[in-house]
Amino acid sequence: MLNNKEAVNMEAKEKESTYRYEIIMNFITDLIHKGALAAGMRAPSLREMAIQHKVSITTVQQAYRLLEDRGVLEARPKSGFFVTQYSQVFLDKPNLSTPPNDVVNVEISGRIFDLITFINDPKLVPLGCAIPSTEILASSQLDRFLARTARVNGKKHNIYCEPRGYLDLRVEISRRAMRWGQSLSPDDIAITCGCTEALFIALRTVTNLGDVVAIESPTYFGLLLVLESLGLKALELPTDASDGLEIEALATALQSKSIKACLFASSFNNPLGCTMSEDKKKAVLDLLILHDVPLIEDDIYGDIHFGPVRPKPFIALNDQADVIYCSSFSKTIAPGYRIGWIATSKHMQKVLKEKFAITLCAPVLLQAALADFLKSGGYDSHLRRIRRSFIDNIDRMTRAINQNFPKDTLISRPSGGFVLWLELSADVDSRQVFTQALQEGICIAPGDMFSTSDNYKNFIRLSCGYSWNEKFEKSIRTLSELVR
Repeated sequence: MLNNKEAVNMEAKEKESTYRYEIIMNFITDLIHKGALAAGMRAPSLREMAIQHKVSITTVQQAYRLLEDRGVLEARPKSGFFVTQYSQVFLDKPNLSTPPNDVVNVEISGRIFDLITFINDPKLVPLGCAIPSTEILASSQLDRFLARTARVNGKKHNIYCEPRGYLDLRVEISRRAMRWGQSLSPDDIAITCGCTEALFIALRTVTNLGDVVAIESPTYFGLLLVLESLGLKALELPTDASDGLEIEALATALQSKSIKACLFASSFNNPLGCTMSEDKKKAVLDLLILHDVPLIEDDIYGDIHFGPVRPKPFIALNDQADVIYCSSFSKTIAPGYRIGWIATSKHMQKVLKEKFAITLCAPVLLQAALADFLKSGGYDSHLRRIRRSFIDNIDRMTRAINQNFPKDTLISRPSGGFVLWLELSADVDSRQVFTQALQEGICIAPGDMFSTSDNYKNFIRLSCGYSWNEKFEKSIRTLSELVR
């Protein structure tokens, strides 16, 4: 058993490893952006950076290895790390969002369905929707588990199960939660039809028609569609492309607005790709406890982290907070299986009532196959592989955008997930770019889909969920011409 001092030291080392490597990474990329480090130049030594930033050499090495993975640095034997030829130009990141400080009715469906129409069109280059390619997900491994489960236990699983879902799958999900420090009972988990149904049920559980929900801005358009369908109002809060939600804006909103719930991304906001630090998440929870406001957290991208440690979700950071956790496997392994989950102990009875009324239960056979796959241990190696793929895709697309788009373009630098958020010149209408891109065989997501306001008319979101090839390279060049 560890004594208190040893436990504190271990926690301190973990925090250093989790957060300080990001400081090193940002420091190096800023030097490149400002021209202090040019292509081919040697990066500061590990020892030099460790002394300057008062961190361990291991932390610096961790940061440099991640920059190497992203194509920013390259290691040369016995010589150190050098800036790659691709790192000469870095476009700035988008500024802190400034949504209107108003509670509004959500009327977004018309904008969204324009995009949904083109999701599965094989003739279009798929830069619009955040759906990973089947080649990257390699779902054939899961399909083999499904075939075996159907062959061996097909009759057994051709039934309804309780609204909570298949027990073996709930057990595997609770075991995975232990890895990020959360003790979840399988009885605190209900299986849903994807993360969207989980969010829908969570909102139905803690809100009523006409209530106000605080959200990040910009935010995932599917979340806006859920708010609209439930007749809820939205208050968008300023959000930074690097460290997420602005705490001061949340504090002011909780004091002056009749907010009944908050709905925030745990990690890697879609479309910004940002995540809040652990301290910032704790500050959010402290505010919500003070004002007795529940938090619904969307952690669908949590497993697609580019750092060495998975960010802890809100639910793992304060037992006193009223948090309803929502996630799914749709972005990591099987979008077609539509298996998500919702976790809460306080609200579970109402959750089950809503689940029963909407879909009764999720398909048992698919749940059983996924449970067997998780038991096999193959999911973790699968995650490591797809993270490498998404990092490579994002880096390649970022380089192409740096080389082709106007120099006043601003681009996010996500720390997880697989989407990029671009801020274009103020006179560019992204809806017009969307329409013209379709004529060129390219599908993108215009910025007006990610807000109830018109604040993002000169923004676009690009998906990096497909392996990079010449087709995507050409599509970025075409988009840059349309933008110009």
